[in-house]
Amino acid sequence: MTWTAPRIERTTADGDQLNVPSDADERVMLEGWLRWHRETLLTKCAGLTPAQLARTTAEPSGLTLLGLVRHMAEIERWWFRRSFAGEPIGDVFTGPGDGDEGIEGVEAAHAERDFAAFRAEIEACGAAVAGRGLDETFAYASRGRIVSLRWVYLVMIQEYARHNGHADLLRERTDGATGDYPAPE
Repeated sequence: MTWTAPRIERTTADGDQLNVPSDADERVMLEGWLRWHRETLLTKCAGLTPAQLARTTAEPSGLTLLGLVRHMAEIERWWFRRSFAGEPIGDVFTGPGDGDEGIEGVEAAHAERDFAAFRAEIEACGAAVAGRGLDETFAYASRGRIVSLRWVYLVMIQEYARHNGHADLLRERTDGATGDYPAPE
């Protein structure tokens, strides 16, 4: 049987499809919105074969759904583990300085492995920031400034939001599937 991207059971609580409480503390809301965007990307890939995930559908762009999954694993690692937590680790999929951050070099034959790497990276990132305060900072040397964990959460939410828009288009062009997710109340 051919592997397909797994169907995602969207996280819910108390009948709220988003599971992002509108009256919780800041950390709960930031983590909720980030989780929702992570699940949105995976939802856009659900049910597709490796060949479909690796196919470019919006030429001349070389962007693919699998490339987005790989890219977000790289970005998660970069911000949460390498930058904030200071872990001395390399990239998930790419080599130093190649600049594509996982988007290029997609191979359908590695789709299942790449999805597993994405999920493992999310778990590792969660562990890297567990118990750490939103006001904790690190030096973002290439920009010459100090940034907080709160800022990292916001950067990740905007990064997913931007790429989930790309994923909407790529999925529609792959098999015609469209869909909208409920907005927060």
